[in-house]
Amino acid sequence: ILHVLPGDADVGESLCANPRIAMIQFTGSTRAGRAVGRAAGENLKKVSLELGGKNALIILDDAPMDLAIANARRSVYLHQGQICMSAGRILVHRKIAAEFSRRMAEAAHATPVGNPATEQVALGPMISAAQVNHALGIVRRTVEQGATLLAGGASKDLFFQPTVLSGVRQGMPAFEEEIFAPVAAIVTFDEDAEAVRLANGTEFGLSAAIISHSTGRALAMGER
Repeated sequence: ILHVLPGDADVGESLCANPRIAMIQFTGSTRAGRAVGRAAGENLKKVSLELGGKNALIILDDAPMDLAIANARRSVYLHQGQICMSAGRILVHRKIAAEFSRRMAEAAHATPVGNPATEQVALGPMISAAQVNHALGIVRRTVEQGATLLAGGASKDLFFQPTVLSGVRQGMPAFEEEIFAPVAAIVTFDEDAEAVRLANGTEFGLSAAIISHSTGRALAMGER
């Protein structure tokens, strides 16, 4: 039997405390996950936490460009980017970064946004106005710190335009913070070791992907 219980933190607290519930599975933010973990632990429940991600999609200089764009577009914009497995950072080798950024911006401009119940669109509405404002704030602060806005960066009601930021660097909000919106944050690198360092340079850890023509090179990087 599946029960759907709407509510806020009080519902979660009740589930964690109820002795008839043996296990808690939680998907959400790291902050909320810590609270769930504490509550479940205090009641000796099994707990599984799938928390936030700032996942890295690494595109090496030998990557097929069409494949790279297709995967980046899907991994950033699917479900308006509101997936914990979304690519929060796209790390692109400097040799191909200009072409990749240009084509990613073209893809963003060509991605229709609107009401999927009445229109043929690729992106629907965000979950809430608060989330829209959160994402807009990250984009604005990242541009203020020197990144370049190539596409999007605006919203109408809950509809967030597919966005592309280039020139994102470590320390900028779009590099460090989980956006949970259709925002492609493009970071350039020169060497494989630098890409590994950038990919690992986050407090989040959930998933990563590497696009390369060389399976051996990608596997070696993945192990790091």
